[in-house]
Amino acid sequence: LEQLKAEYDVLNDSEYQTQKLKSEFESAKQIAFTKAKALSEHRRIAAERFMNAVAQELAFLQMPNVKLEAAFEKIPLGSTGYDNVVFLISANVGEPPKSISKIASGGELSRIMLAIKSVLSSHDDIPTLIFDEIDAGVSGKTASKIGIKMKHVSKNRQVICVTHLAQIGAYADSHLLIEKAESE
Repeated sequence: LEQLKAEYDVLNDSEYQTQKLKSEFESAKQIAFTKAKALSEHRRIAAERFMNAVAQELAFLQMPNVKLEAAFEKIPLGSTGYDNVVFLISANVGEPPKSISKIASGGELSRIMLAIKSVLSSHDDIPTLIFDEIDAGVSGKTASKIGIKMKHVSKNRQVICVTHLAQIGAYADSHLLIEKAESE
């Protein structure tokens, strides 16, 4: 009888409980939106600092006309906030910024990645970076700058680079010759 009375009381009180839960939900949702707004503001500030730092690195790597832009896309509120950041790039003057994968050549991608890794080198803990054919489409002064930048990045981690240019290889601590051969 006592158990049934308790169940009856709960069922009679369900409308009050529903209202209470709705109120708690709305309160929690408001707190989440407030925190998401603060997170979004921090992201915008960090994105601006990050883009400026990467642009400086790219200028050093002989890509002075690169324009970087952070596009903030609204997403449903979740554990990571209510926006998503997408970095866009324009490698040539007059070109509108687009996704890196849509506009960058192999050599540009390598330099962009090197610039990003240079900026993030004091913030991540990736022990080894591998750059394959980072010298694609570059020569002379640009290759030398790439070598200088890779030497800088290698102070905090191991860097492995596949290159055909002496200007890049000259900055390495050690060299390995890798040859490919076919038989039969």
